[in-house]
Amino acid sequence: MAMVAARAGVSGQTVSRVVNDSPRVDPTTRERVEIAMVELGYRPHRAARALRTGRSQTIGLVVTTLATVGNSRMLQATAEAAAERGYALTLVTASAGVGAAFERLLEQEVDGAIVLNEASAQVSSAALPSGLRLVVVDADADPGFTSVHSDHAGGAAAATRYLLELGHGTVHHLAGPSGSFAAAERERGWRQAVVDAGAEAPAVIRGDWSAEAGFAAGESLAAASAVFCANDQMALGLLRAFAEAGRRVPEDVDVIGFDDLPDAANYRPPLTTIRQDFTALAQRAVDALVADIEGAPGVAASVVPTSLVRRSSTR
Repeated sequence: MAMVAARAGVSGQTVSRVVNDSPRVDPTTRERVEIAMVELGYRPHRAARALRTGRSQTIGLVVTTLATVGNSRMLQATAEAAAERGYALTLVTASAGVGAAFERLLEQEVDGAIVLNEASAQVSSAALPSGLRLVVVDADADPGFTSVHSDHAGGAAAATRYLLELGHGTVHHLAGPSGSFAAAERERGWRQAVVDAGAEAPAVIRGDWSAEAGFAAGESLAAASAVFCANDQMALGLLRAFAEAGRRVPEDVDVIGFDDLPDAANYRPPLTTIRQDFTALAQRAVDALVADIEGAPGVAASVVPTSLVRRSSTR
């Protein structure tokens, strides 16, 4: 830092202010210091900064699996959102339970943690380490932490209403696994829309989010004329099952998914689906956690809107 100060012709305190992004630096001076940093190959020392500030500038991310596309997309979006705020990201899996994952994160001296999706269901029953700041994605509101989630129920209701408006007497539902907050909310939105329309809700067919589960559900849904799938991957398997059974989509049966994965537009036929904004979801989770870490005003629980994307799997 002293060498940077000498090269730029400023004080060490000025260099420190530039490194810490203080607004109390003249733009011309800031540019001169940043040029000197580049020329000398200067990089802030994370460990030294942690000793001085009491913060590691690192947040943890807890997941049960990265096999699902939703979790993988949230990992990428969270890493990008954390980097924008100047934080590194440490990933741990909750294979031995959320409590064990929290202990591993504390050993790595993270400033806080974000818990994703399936792992979120374990938080309320886990022993939360004292002092660990926490934001949970896809969980019921709890006074012990901030929760952030997509509007699963609203999106599911929009998909179901759209199918009913096409003239179907009812809508079948290929649901996600029991114990999943997102699956339960999507089922709730579907059921409420069917009941509100004065229709009878058929028995739920349950899958595990995979395309294989969607394919396996094809036989149980052979008589359906409209199906709302709890995610796009299961919808993909169901489309294959219908095709192999000689059922045309959308001529014989309308199908809607949930998530709007990048590949959904290239399914055959292109999939009508509910779009989740993974980027906004990750940014809200990171913003809430960083606000807590840095002592900013608290961020309330947040619900991220979803939207219906119409494609060719519906008439």
